[in-house]
Parts: sequence; structure tokens; C-alpha cells
Amino acid sequence: MTAYIIATVRVHDREKFGAYIQAVAGLAESFGGEYMLRGKVAEVLEGDVDPAELVVVLRFPDAESARAYVNSPQYQAGKAHRLNGGGVVESRLVIQ
Repeated sequence: MTAYIIATVRVHDREKFGAYIQAVAGLAESFGGEYMLRGKVAEVLEGDVDPAELVVVLRFPDAESARAYVNSPQYQAGKAHRLNGGGVVESRLVIQ
């Protein structure tokens, strides 16, 4: 079953967050992932959402591939840049 990682992103430090982006560039694809959407929130229709947030949607062939991507040593190493003040990512796994 197809799996999606849906993430909301708040960047606090562009330089540190940029290091995270560089560290994980191309990594999702190596796990069968494909970026479906990367963009800023255009309009808040409902709820308490920061309009400066970014939304990222990745599609994977299955949940195991999505989990392998997030749990990979390469992703975890890149994530360290983000956790060091670069920003906040809240992600969800959706299986369809």
C-alpha cells in the first residue's frame, strides 16, 4: 500500500536548516520516495496554522520504505542540523 509522509515545517535559522536540506538531498528517492509537494501555506482555511509554515508531501511505495528513510543513518545525521536550532518538522505517516 502506498505511504505518504506529510510534514509541516517551521524554519528558525535558514543556514542551519539549509545544512539539513543539503544533508538529505536525494535521500528520499534512494528509498523509492517522490516529492509530491513542497511549498508555503498559501492560505489558512481552518485551525491555528502559522502562515509561514511550509508543507512537504512525500510518496513512498509502502510504509516500510517510508520508515526506512526516516530511520536511516543518513537522515538521522541530517536531522541533527535541524534539531540544533534550524527549525521544527512535524511529520505524519499516512497509508493509503
